Amino acid sequence: MVTIPPGTPESAPDESDRPATRRRKKAATQELILDTAERLFAENGIYAVSNRQIADAAGQGNTAVVGYHFGTRTDLIRALVSRFHRGIEPTREAMLAEITGSTQIRDWLECQVRPITDRFAELGSPTWFARFGAQLICDPELRDVLLEESWKDSPSLQQTIDGLLKCLPFLPSQVIPERTDCAMFLIIQMCAQRERALSDGMPLIRATWSEMATGLVDALVGIWTAPVTPA
Repeated sequence: MVTIPPGTPESAPDESDRPATRRRKKAATQELILDTAERLFAENGIYAVSNRQIADAAGQGNTAVVGYHFGTRTDLIRALVSRFHRGIEPTREAMLAEITGSTQIRDWLECQVRPITDRFAELGSPTWFARFGAQLICDPELRDVLLEESWKDSPSLQQTIDGLLKCLPFLPSQVIPERTDCAMFLIIQMCAQRERALSDGMPLIRATWSEMATGLVDALVGIWTAPVTPA
């Protein structure tokens, strides 16, 4: 029988667990900061919220914690965009696997829209990313951040564009960027409008995110197939 000396805990902590524990704690703190920043940005505006306010709202005693974990304000915004797009990538990849080789415009647009609306439905109300994203798309500098991180963290997004354009060989090349911008703006703003209505308890145009996606895809089909006036 082994005798445990007085004052010695029966199971001393394993030193090898400490790095893993620190990593988990760091990851949890970063998620808390991201959640808090996303909410404050959506509710008050990106430029109206300071790092100190984010730290205070997240219950962090160190007011420099945001900069410590994320660096600059732009880096924090990049992290928020990246997190959202990593969350929708598996859904879009699965959808793309089901429509390989499709010649239907609607199939490719569904792959652009539904992973986003499904993610909002999965997160439940309230959400904040759509209202945050709506600010990014309207700001000349932050718009570039949104686009860069969206493409970087969602490689399947390019596949949806490539598949869509194969269905539209008659579309003049100079019109494609214009309609891409129109489609992107519509998706973001419509999601933001619904998110805001849910948050404020206002009437909804469509009962569910899925139904909203159906109407949004209908509109996008119209945008991409609209006639082009000759120059």
